[in-house]
Amino acid sequence: MPASASIDPNAHRAAADTAVVLVNLGTPDAPNTAAVRRYLSEFLHDRRVVDMNRWLWCPLLHFAILPLRSSKVAHKYASVWLPEGSPLAVHTRRLAEALQRELPQHRVLHAMRYGKPSWKQLLKQLREDGIKRVIALPLYPQYSTSTTASVGDVLARAEGLDTRMVHDYHLDPDWVAAVADSVHRHRLSQGAGEHLLFSFHGLPQRFAAAGDPYPRQCEASARAIAHALELPDEAWTLTYQSRFGRERWLEPATADTLTALAARGVRQVDVVAPGFAVDCLETLEEVAMMLAEDFAARGGQLRYIPCLNESPAHAAALAGVVQRELAAWT
Repeated sequence: MPASASIDPNAHRAAADTAVVLVNLGTPDAPNTAAVRRYLSEFLHDRRVVDMNRWLWCPLLHFAILPLRSSKVAHKYASVWLPEGSPLAVHTRRLAEALQRELPQHRVLHAMRYGKPSWKQLLKQLREDGIKRVIALPLYPQYSTSTTASVGDVLARAEGLDTRMVHDYHLDPDWVAAVADSVHRHRLSQGAGEHLLFSFHGLPQRFAAAGDPYPRQCEASARAIAHALELPDEAWTLTYQSRFGRERWLEPATADTLTALAARGVRQVDVVAPGFAVDCLETLEEVAMMLAEDFAARGGQLRYIPCLNESPAHAAALAGVVQRELAAWT
């Protein structure tokens, strides 16, 4: 065997001792008020998500927001719930299974930052199972302190493990190509709409003002995907959805932009949500149902393009991201 083809005797051990964990935001266990309330309570207690003074926020959360919102949100979850469970949970699990097939030499799992399977508890279990190294891949293509950093907070507190985290993959060429191809195939089968919206999850404006790179990365992702599709600037728009509360959020808002497009006489709009790795409440209920109904009431047709979910192209792109991170780590 040539010297250049020599095998690192520690390579097999390193692979066996390494776990790759896909971490998503989370979801209630069931589409009912009690489960939604438990989930929202954990989610909205995170200081990364809501950074208000605790003496003000906690009473507001427990005595106003949770009692008023839990049943309404449960109704929304019920409208998109799958036989196997929450769409986010189902697609995240399937994506982890697809990634395991791409990375057979490593142990691939999934976890939720809020809810189950618990990210914190999984790290503890991996240590007890003899895993030495954990690489976390938050399923947020674009980095934000409100999402990715929260995953990192838990990882940083894990004891007895050598850890590393992918911070973003918003310009990964294989991921960009996968999203662009999904849009292209949708338009080949359905015909191209008059306009394409890139709808990303919103963020309070003050986060961006404080230096959060999220809006810049959203803009870079949208532009890269539009370039891959060879779209002129006037053929697409970047927007933000899922506003919550009364403070100013990133603009333009997806709902407002659809209203403006309808007023201009645009009757057919395609919407893709490249900030979401898998379909969830925000894509299926908010965009594909609620915003589609609102746009239809204005005489238009909104056609939602599904997330990459557990598609082979998505799993292959994430495998490339993980492999590069592992190579850099080694």
